[in-house]
Amino acid sequence: MAFGKLPARKGMAGAALLALALAAGGCSSIRESRGYVVDQLLVDLVQPGIDNRQSVESTLGRPTFTSQYGQPVWYYVSTITGRRPFVRPRIEEHQVLAVRFDAAGNVIATDRTGVDQVVYLQPDGDETPTLGRERGFFEDLFGNIGTVGAPGAGGPGGPGG
Repeated sequence: MAFGKLPARKGMAGAALLALALAAGGCSSIRESRGYVVDQLLVDLVQPGIDNRQSVESTLGRPTFTSQYGQPVWYYVSTITGRRPFVRPRIEEHQVLAVRFDAAGNVIATDRTGVDQVVYLQPDGDETPTLGRERGFFEDLFGNIGTVGAPGAGGPGGPGG
């Protein structure tokens, strides 16, 4: 009779061990790459004084974004985040490669920055302050009644005129 209970106990212990392994696996971090995927070998191939815009684009691909004013700069932004289940993602690695060009389109410098340059912004409240008069719900709803087609509202050639 004691021999009949032994396999049931092994089965219960195995099921408990399996449940514990699944629970521990659910707490593992999920790593995600966002933006440009850095290949250090390709990044090292870009040389100031040798490369130009066309060779940089063929080596690294199109940039994440480019400068709009001043000196022409191409930015390649790469971020790796880690996320545990039911928690917001956190930045684990962050790198920005800035490739600077002269007026002729030749590479003059490459700069790398990391997570030390990331700024964390905390919004101040749920509303964005605006300039001007505060309008209530009913003013927004009924504010234009009587203004459309009123004398002097449209002028010649305008609506109602």
